[in-house]
Amino acid sequence: MKGVILAGGHGTRLLPLTKVTNKHLLPVYNKPMIYYPLATLIKGGISNIMIVSGKGHAGHFLELLGSGKEFGVTLSYEVQDEAGGIAQALSLAEDFADGDKIAVILGDNLFEDDDAVGKAIHEYKHQICTLPNGKTVGGAKVFLKDVPDAERFGVATIAGRKITNIEEKPKNPESKYAVTGLYLYDSQVFDAIKILKPSGRGELEITDVNNFYVQQGTMTYSVLDGAWTDAGTFPSLLRATMIAAKKEGAI
Repeated sequence: MKGVILAGGHGTRLLPLTKVTNKHLLPVYNKPMIYYPLATLIKGGISNIMIVSGKGHAGHFLELLGSGKEFGVTLSYEVQDEAGGIAQALSLAEDFADGDKIAVILGDNLFEDDDAVGKAIHEYKHQICTLPNGKTVGGAKVFLKDVPDAERFGVATIAGRKITNIEEKPKNPESKYAVTGLYLYDSQVFDAIKILKPSGRGELEITDVNNFYVQQGTMTYSVLDGAWTDAGTFPSLLRATMIAAKKEGAI
């Protein structure tokens, strides 16, 4: 299983901090932001990882992380020429994935309990789903978190142990379960991306990819107990810093 960290975008909500650097290189407590999603993948036993970034600061990632030897992993890099959405950025990793299952994480996501998330990644490696025609596939898995501001995220509607729908940034969320920025996919994900149509924002939405698996009946999920946040706004960047400091025993 391989890993992909998506670290593109312009980070406009964090201006002027992002005027001269990529959002994912900003400090979160005592480490660059991208160290945290990298650690999450490593906890999941993933040692072959691609970083997808925008072209403006691609060299900075290489200078910071190098070959990955310092972390005990192998890193490779891909450049997203222009912002086209999370799904479009993921499509750049098709050759890298080479038919394997992949763990995809957004470069601004921080999980408090890396051990629990890592265990779930390990378990997904063996996940097999059977389609109505008898064909077996790996399916997908997402991680959900009960949050007070679900309207900021993709929101999952759950019936029993099944996700029945995921809605992107709804004004009136059906639940409080936000879909966090960590997604586990089989190789079908790239076929799903190829048939996507741009949203009203002109982007290929990862929520549409996730709903492909929901409709197929092969989407599974885990609900997180530990804290989680993105770090794409000033309030969430502060929250990420507090979570990181707590993990380090500083508070």
